[in-house]
Amino acid sequence: MAILVGLASAVFLYSLHWATQYRQHHLWLVGLLPIGGFLVGLLYHYYGKNIGGGNKVWLNASQQPGQTVPFKMAPFVYLGTMISHFLGASAGREGTALQMATAISYQLAKPLKISASEKKILLTAAIAAGFGSVFGTPYAGAVFALEIALVGRFRYKAFFPAFLSGMFAHIICTLFGVEHTNYTVVVLPPITFLTLMYCVIAGLAFGLCAWLFCKNMLWLSGIFTSTIKYAPLRPFIGGVLIASAVFLMDSTTYIGLGIPTISASFGQPLPTYTFALKMVFTIVTLSAGFKGGEVTPLFFIGATLGNALVCFIPLPMGILAAMGFVAVFAGASKAPLACIVLGVEMFGFSSGCFIALASVISYFVSGSSGIYKVNNA
Repeated sequence: MAILVGLASAVFLYSLHWATQYRQHHLWLVGLLPIGGFLVGLLYHYYGKNIGGGNKVWLNASQQPGQTVPFKMAPFVYLGTMISHFLGASAGREGTALQMATAISYQLAKPLKISASEKKILLTAAIAAGFGSVFGTPYAGAVFALEIALVGRFRYKAFFPAFLSGMFAHIICTLFGVEHTNYTVVVLPPITFLTLMYCVIAGLAFGLCAWLFCKNMLWLSGIFTSTIKYAPLRPFIGGVLIASAVFLMDSTTYIGLGIPTISASFGQPLPTYTFALKMVFTIVTLSAGFKGGEVTPLFFIGATLGNALVCFIPLPMGILAAMGFVAVFAGASKAPLACIVLGVEMFGFSSGCFIALASVISYFVSGSSGIYKVNNA
């Protein structure tokens, strides 16, 4: 399963890179975003109603015996995500990787005729493989799977399969030449009572940001659902809004993954409103029904918010960006342990103390809503 998921992630990441580069050199494609959204909406409306919930499909399968993850979710979400990025929506990639991974794992469960509890372990391992391979963080992927799929209850039987799957999928992905973005924190402050208090203040801001993201996602999804009864029209309207904003602003900063802006946030001042605009673009994109994920946009939002906090908090820009990168995701995902491991894998042990404190504060401040709650819209 890990080998298959690693291969799928490699193909997906290569495709995503190509789509992003092609769109950047042919910006007129953004004008086709409403049409692309409408076509994806039609596909899901008529042929994919049982997989339209996206992440909620595998979340339900992980928490309710008897639920399944249909294989068609893998090609459907791959196609939908490629259209989103090729035409300029503001979406991520982890949702696609997780849906592809869990769909693949369930096909392996059928011929093996394994028990319900074993299916849960296989699904947990698939989540670890998908997350670990798409971000290049196998240890964080394993902890993430154990936190999310097992509803916060660590089960010892799942430890080894999750870590093994995350590592194997990551290795397979790198063997095919996939390169993950490296972010560097150049300057670290000393660990003192004052700097830790600054981390607490930053964590409060990151937690509030995560809370706003989740609440507005839930609110706008409800608006789209209640006011536009014909589902394929929702991404069409969302596409019109996003494409119009891109052309009016004459900027592509807030669409796609936004990796260049994330990288820039660690070393150069950015406009203080950057994080807010990315939040708006992402909420409209995902609430309207475009496919992708929330995590990379949350990395963008958190890192650029950390960049903006330099104006108020006397900590180095790089560590504030790193803290925001991880802590906003911690608040939105409700997986603080996985986020701490993610921060250590991405930014090193020396940054771990600051990232861990900000992530825990963000987790507690952000309330009960989260992007991986089964009852979320």
